[in-house]
Amino acid sequence: MSGIALDRFFCDEASGILDACTSCGECVRVCPVVPYTSAGDEEPRAVVVGILDLLRDPGTDLPKASSDWLNACNGCGLCIEACPENVNPRKMLMIAGTRQSERETRTPELFKKMSRAIKIMVAMQLVPEEFKRLLVSSRTTNPEVVFYTGCNALRTPHLLFNTMYVLDALDVSYDVVGGPSSCCGVIGSKWEGKLATGQRVTENAVRRFGSSRAEKILSWCPTCALHLTESLNGFVNADLQFDHVTDYIAAEVRTRPSLFTTPIKRRVVLHGHVGSLQITQNVEAILNAIPGLEVVETVMESSYTCGGSGSSKTPELAAREHAHLIRRTQDHKADALITLFHGCHSIFLKECIGLDFEVLSFTDPDRPGHGRDAAQGCAEGLPAPERLGADRR
Repeated sequence: MSGIALDRFFCDEASGILDACTSCGECVRVCPVVPYTSAGDEEPRAVVVGILDLLRDPGTDLPKASSDWLNACNGCGLCIEACPENVNPRKMLMIAGTRQSERETRTPELFKKMSRAIKIMVAMQLVPEEFKRLLVSSRTTNPEVVFYTGCNALRTPHLLFNTMYVLDALDVSYDVVGGPSSCCGVIGSKWEGKLATGQRVTENAVRRFGSSRAEKILSWCPTCALHLTESLNGFVNADLQFDHVTDYIAAEVRTRPSLFTTPIKRRVVLHGHVGSLQITQNVEAILNAIPGLEVVETVMESSYTCGGSGSSKTPELAAREHAHLIRRTQDHKADALITLFHGCHSIFLKECIGLDFEVLSFTDPDRPGHGRDAAQGCAEGLPAPERLGADRR
């Protein structure tokens, strides 16, 4: 770790933003959530000034337009390239949200509630052997990578097991780290405003990463990835290499063209996120490498993920974008809609009940015979490991 308190780190980051930002308002002008908030009725420059005032003095009351913009941010990141001063407005809003939560959190006891929900969901879905594999470190000797699941993804454990299934097929040695005991710390710091707690939780996860002595940490959860890299860049050990698990799989696909051996005759639409563009492109490359599988369109959503920390923060925009995605899937007469993350998967399984296509994660293995009403359905995305095995190391 950096050796300084998280509160001091955020103060230093805020100072750097205040020095660089000219409050030109470009970040507000390009922001897709602004038209759905009161910020759309204000001068963009004034909206930014309100945020900067909060960074300068955490006791400042935010103007409504600035507060609405902050609380509706879906993490799309379009503001980053738009900034002429190379400020990261997404990080600026993250720090402002943390400062706001220190005064009065909008999500009290969120971590406790989330942990309780995860324990209930895990108990309902996993037998002891599965629980042990997912939540108890295997202490693999000198693993090549750590598969970091995060917390909330445990609500959909089959997606994590699917991913581990693929890592097994790729013959990579790995240790699994995840669950509430290895939270990235974003809930404690950003959502609850408890920086000391957030720091302690983050440091615990980082210690577990370091003890494995793995070359890379492969994350699954997009929120964990964003928090531990972008938000805490300079606070978390620089010698820890964080990648998304799709970075690793996509690299294997590029270097091993014979990886996939069994054709899957399907036409699919991929659900992507502007704020997770690299991950979207990784999954697109993986799917395009499967013989017979046709990605007829990748439909981008303006957030970085679905759910409470992403698209759901601007419900009206999310509803419009989700309706567009479903309509495009139907227009193409696609066999399946492919999702990126656990939040996306859970949301679209509900939104697409009764429609004439399946909702599948890119990790789902090929399982002929499952009906359209099954939770996982007939699989899409990555084939089963025995089919990946043609080019094993």
